[in-house]
Amino acid sequence: MNVLFATSEMFPLIKTGGLADVSGALPQALSNLEINIKVILPNYADLKNEYIASKSSIGKVEILGQNVEIFKTTLINSKLEIYLVDHPTFSARKGNPYMGPDKNPWHDNPDRFGLFCRAVVALAAGEFNENWHPDIIHTNDWQTGLIPALLSESDKPKNIFTIHNLAYQGVFDRQTFERLGLPWSLWRDNALEYWGNMSFMKSGIVFSDTVTTVSPTYAEEIKTKEYGYGLDGVLNNKGENLKGILNGIGEDWNPATDHLIDENYAPEHMAGKYITKTRVQKHLGLPENEKTPLIVHIGRLVEQKGIDLLIQAIEALKDENIQFAILGTGENRFEQTLNKLAAQNPHKIAVHIGYDEKLAHRLEAAGDAFVMPSRFEPCGLNQLYSLKYGTIPIVHRVGGLADSVTHSNEETITAGTANGVVIDYLDVPAIIWAINYFVSLYENKENFNKIQLNGMNTQHEWIVSAGEYKKIYLALLQEH
Repeated sequence: MNVLFATSEMFPLIKTGGLADVSGALPQALSNLEINIKVILPNYADLKNEYIASKSSIGKVEILGQNVEIFKTTLINSKLEIYLVDHPTFSARKGNPYMGPDKNPWHDNPDRFGLFCRAVVALAAGEFNENWHPDIIHTNDWQTGLIPALLSESDKPKNIFTIHNLAYQGVFDRQTFERLGLPWSLWRDNALEYWGNMSFMKSGIVFSDTVTTVSPTYAEEIKTKEYGYGLDGVLNNKGENLKGILNGIGEDWNPATDHLIDENYAPEHMAGKYITKTRVQKHLGLPENEKTPLIVHIGRLVEQKGIDLLIQAIEALKDENIQFAILGTGENRFEQTLNKLAAQNPHKIAVHIGYDEKLAHRLEAAGDAFVMPSRFEPCGLNQLYSLKYGTIPIVHRVGGLADSVTHSNEETITAGTANGVVIDYLDVPAIIWAINYFVSLYENKENFNKIQLNGMNTQHEWIVSAGEYKKIYLALLQEH
């Protein structure tokens, strides 16, 4: 079985969010299940080439009057093969893959990713000097959404489209549709047309053989008007061909082997966690006190993540015996408010604006709790990392958070299923209640240790999720 995995980012080569983590870990897990899988992504200027072997060109093809070259390489310390689609709009443009220095989307994103989609289809059709041909193309999020539509015009391989976040849909005007040279047969309400515009995301949903998303609960949520962002009708039409598979976590997220944290630890010997905590407190300028609960948050500073509510909750709790550490980047208003709050409360609140992979690992290991009050959350990875690292998740019951975190109360603690704190309604008082409730759990060391160990012993490795994807691949091939 040959599978081509198309994505716009992949850890450790380039990362802006959870899609990169999935694209880095899932193909490797599928490869371990004896699937011949290769990954294809753009050859960005800021690609971290130290993680790949030397590149070799497999040829150039003219697409819409532009020369596109594809390089082939291998991920170092892995047999996973990677194709890199090279064009100046990727390789000559440094910075974020999707946004310019002003934090607005690049003006030509539809052209760039439209070209990328056509290059993927050209590779699958054998237009480059490559003997390998996919039986299945696995596409991810709006940046790859045109691939299923383009494949529909030919004798296509089977394809699967995974929605990582339905809120980002790749919607552009009709003039963009015309400029991309797409067949007019695709301009209709049961194809790419979307309220007078075109939608890359809708294209992926309509023309894929199977649609998956990254948790069972989110798969149900996006069929409703509240979470469907105008595509709930299209998603309901997929019927049984819409499936939710909870993401997993990669081998690099394991406190027993993590080389980025200060001291390794495991359920049977937790001393390394507390050593890491005090060292991180010192690093952040917080008082070194193992007994003071440290609550961490890592993520995009946007309303989806509930950061506006969290800021208000932190401000209300700033005089309590609690420390907060925030790592992230996002909207300027939130960055500025957090920096101001940290400056006013240097012994209680630490803020690091930007992304720092090492600090992210250290915070997961150091934290006593991880607060994640998302308004919606397709899957969420940080709560899975937190469970693995014995850091209690404090979450809102939505999407993958609902599928992975069980509220801790007398019943669930006794049953051995408690692993976090869950709120059903999202507002500032609810977040304040959840944090105070966590502190009460933290002060009962016997129960706290039980909750910690429940999370650490839960299996969320990618091999489980990869097995579900393999079942879908096999079913598609049988249909074919």
